[in-house]
Amino acid sequence: MSGSGPSRRFVSAADLGLLTDLYELTMLQAYRACDMQARASFSLHFRQLPAHRRMMLACGQQHAAHLVTGLRFPGSAIDDLSRIGMFQDDFLRWLEDFRFTGDIVAVPEGTPVFPHEPLLEVTAPVAEAQLLETLLMNVVHLETVLASKALRLVLAARGRPLMDFGMRRMHGIDAAVHGVRAFRVAGIAQTSNVLGGLAFGLPVGGTMAHSFIQAHGNEREAFKAYADLYPETTLLVDTFDTIEGVDKVIALRRELGERFRVGAIRLDSGDLAALAGEARRRLDSAGLEDVKIVASGGLDEHAIARLVGGDAPIDAFGVGTSLGTSADSPSLDLVYKLTSYDGSPRVKDSPGKEIYPGEKQVYRFRDGSGRCTHDEVTLRDERRNADALLQPIVRAGEPLHVETLDPGVAAAWARRELGCLPAELRRLDDGDDGYDVRISDAVVNLRRAALAGRR
Repeated sequence: MSGSGPSRRFVSAADLGLLTDLYELTMLQAYRACDMQARASFSLHFRQLPAHRRMMLACGQQHAAHLVTGLRFPGSAIDDLSRIGMFQDDFLRWLEDFRFTGDIVAVPEGTPVFPHEPLLEVTAPVAEAQLLETLLMNVVHLETVLASKALRLVLAARGRPLMDFGMRRMHGIDAAVHGVRAFRVAGIAQTSNVLGGLAFGLPVGGTMAHSFIQAHGNEREAFKAYADLYPETTLLVDTFDTIEGVDKVIALRRELGERFRVGAIRLDSGDLAALAGEARRRLDSAGLEDVKIVASGGLDEHAIARLVGGDAPIDAFGVGTSLGTSADSPSLDLVYKLTSYDGSPRVKDSPGKEIYPGEKQVYRFRDGSGRCTHDEVTLRDERRNADALLQPIVRAGEPLHVETLDPGVAAAWARRELGCLPAELRRLDDGDDGYDVRISDAVVNLRRAALAGRR
């Protein structure tokens, strides 16, 4: 990015061409120098599940594919690249005219996916397809990792609403905003992130900070001021003594009578199960059965599962660091690998890093009741009596089915697909009982032939 100062510190649409690794650009120039212009296919997938995950929730791949259809190198980007001193004038002129002209297929966002299943595949002139690697991986990695973590929290809550409080500890501005998109796909109900919520249609909400109460110096006055200004608000009751805070909310009800319109109290520390039980008892005794209880404070899916499993009277949960950083499993070994060039299969045989060649399809098989039984990764032209997951989303550089970019559409698809999976995949504990993913004989034979041809 040219220049310096605050106006050039964040990534804009005009910068996306430069949001890449240097070797992508040097390879592009080398492809052109070698007169390599044939079409190539690249597959975006992972070889194994990360720790503590029984599946991943694919997210961001359609969003990323849409982004690359608008990838350009404006004059400012060309000027920046020329200063690096590695690129020839004719190559820079080619970049200046760059437009993606290829095809992209992808599984729908919100699809549970497993090792060796392509989340997307790109087919285009080799330089065009190569250039997309870093941007595609960055977007899909972030959203898939965060959606997969959010899904575990949603499963733990068993229908109780979850709120995203994670922005402050997320890894940068872009992650904080686009993370909200992933959270919505996974079923998170609300976010405190105003920009992210407005951008991706997730309701925004929140409570109050301890500082508001501390600044007043008097807890009752703070509660009254906030409740007067924000009817149906949630009051934070643990600044000093949680149960005394609950009693002050009850006293406020006596003071305000019918004007009392507090929606909930929030517990943010201590023994949440015990405190929620006592708070519920006192609220109910005071006739405040409609005042809900929200819990937060260092929660993860295991803590939520214990609270829900113990019938703690908690109506909703707010989750911050664990959600926003996917703390227990913050990365996915996502790869973007060449699988064919100029009509010929391409493979890699490094130990533990095998590649299945060719353009592929993923079929999901269901039994008579609609339950998923297994998947099969096949060559693109193979046919099965099952659901084909990889569908065209970009053709000849033009985006298709733009309406599916709506995270609400993906969220509905995710709910449907998750309900069809074997129940053990929705468990939170670690386990070896994975989902059955098969590789077709045609794919295996093509790999064997491609390897033999390289020796």
